[in-house]
Amino acid sequence: MGFSLHAFSDIPIPQWMALLRHPDVIRHMPLADPNWDEDAVAEWVQAKDAQWVDNGHGPLAIRVDGHFAGWGGFQREDGEADFALVLFPAYWGQGGRIVRHFMSRRAELGLEAVNILLPPSRLRTRGLSRLGFQRVGEVMLDGQRFLKFRSPG
Repeated sequence: MGFSLHAFSDIPIPQWMALLRHPDVIRHMPLADPNWDEDAVAEWVQAKDAQWVDNGHGPLAIRVDGHFAGWGGFQREDGEADFALVLFPAYWGQGGRIVRHFMSRRAELGLEAVNILLPPSRLRTRGLSRLGFQRVGEVMLDGQRFLKFRSPG
């Protein structure tokens, strides 16, 4: 299976809505709003694309074998680079290879250490250690607890 990366705006809004409202996806996204309307999703898409201008890096939409699979990439959170990956359940087995691809690009984006924040509902985290991440604690965002993992710098 091959994957390709795209600007968020390359993906039609209804496809984003399908991902952002998918019950298995939002179960692991405590800050998500499953009731977003098309206008709110369009603004969110625009804000994600704008991160490239604002930060010199940002998230990208992911297609696997030409099909929209989700999104991933580096985002700014409290002055640090966080990596996020949100995929439709059919593509959850592709996560490790997608994370490795993004992490291989971090030097060209000027990023050193990278964080991953996971909600406690994500019970399987052993794969992160195989990718070089170590658990370094917990953080609270908007009243929700997240497990914090960090890659070496």
